[in-house]
Amino acid sequence: QLLPKKIEAFDGRRAVAVSAGAYHSLALAADGAVWSWGRGGSGKLGHGDQQDQLLPKKIEALAGQRAVAVSAGEAHSIARTADGSVWSWGVGGRGRLGHGDEQDQLLPKKVEALAGRRVVAVSVGERHNLALTADGAVWSWGFGFYGQLGHGDTQDQPLPKEIVAFAGRHVVAVSAGEIDSFAITADGSLWSWGNGGFGELGHGDAQNQLLPKKIEALAG
Repeated sequence: QLLPKKIEAFDGRRAVAVSAGAYHSLALAADGAVWSWGRGGSGKLGHGDQQDQLLPKKIEALAGQRAVAVSAGEAHSIARTADGSVWSWGVGGRGRLGHGDEQDQLLPKKVEALAGRRVVAVSVGERHNLALTADGAVWSWGFGFYGQLGHGDTQDQPLPKEIVAFAGRHVVAVSAGEIDSFAITADGSLWSWGNGGFGELGHGDAQNQLLPKKIEALAG
């Protein structure tokens, strides 16, 4: 489509959020339902199969859960529900689903490692994830080769792990790129970490950062 074209299949429903992955898309409706379409391999559409979907299709497995946010990665998907829970599905390689293994999930599965912590925001990169909890802490999991998890190493994390470098700071927003990560703290500072090969971290160099580093060029 060379020009924007309205998705007619969504007529009559009020969309409140969307997220585009590499080959699939997610939409959140005002009633809390999640819809998906596109390439269905490895279950990233959440319908219990691996079929492609040419039209938006409601994820019935999330019925009874009021979703308030969605985020799509390269080949996996995440939804946050009103109770602060996180659900993931799709490709599980490199631990990106947060269930402690590398199994694909054809249906949304609750990330139990975050149970009891109220998640207020999620952001999905290519193969890693960031979650922000109500206490201002940041958690990350999945592919970590470029340091994009912020734990000071290049290890994968199959379970959500708190980024201790932010201890004592209150984070208010997070965003995951392909292989880099960003966070904003309550004082308005911007922090970045992960792959820096093209200067995308904003530190004036092309170095990777294994820990969150404040972007000094935005100080003040």
